[in-house]
Amino acid sequence: MSLVTLLPFIVLIGAMFLMTRSAKKKQQAAAQMRNDMQPGTGVRTIGGMYATVKEIQDDTVLLEVAPGVHAIYAKNAIGAVLDDAEYNRIVHGDDDELDADGTVVPDDASSLTAGESTDEDAADDVAKIDLGKKAEDAAPEDAGTKGSEIKSSEVKDAKADGEGDAK
Repeated sequence: MSLVTLLPFIVLIGAMFLMTRSAKKKQQAAAQMRNDMQPGTGVRTIGGMYATVKEIQDDTVLLEVAPGVHAIYAKNAIGAVLDDAEYNRIVHGDDDELDADGTVVPDDASSLTAGESTDEDAADDVAKIDLGKKAEDAAPEDAGTKGSEIKSSEVKDAKADGEGDAK
């Protein structure tokens, strides 16, 4: 066999070696991260739930998912160990950068509508739109179809009875 025919196989084996090596490095880094967990650390599970570590066993972790609510998870279910600042930003909405700027977020939307008219004033300003046709607009007289003329009140009555829904 020539070197030309063996070359694709050599490249394939080398690529597989590199892929498995990088995958092993990622697994080792994840295992090291899980081993470095301490009680009180904020974590994200692989399912996307944020919790605080309460106890660590050999293969399991006791997580506090809400105040007073505890759940036992496998250590492999921990997707990321978060630092305190990131955990507080995500879970509690604490953001030190915004506090330093003096940005204030209102608890309700009342400040957004300050100085505008009330709902009653707005209701008076809205134009009334009548979507029903007038009896004289239903069909032109020159069309020659006097039997097809339908009054708008008959259409409304038919819809109220449920006849308009059947097709």
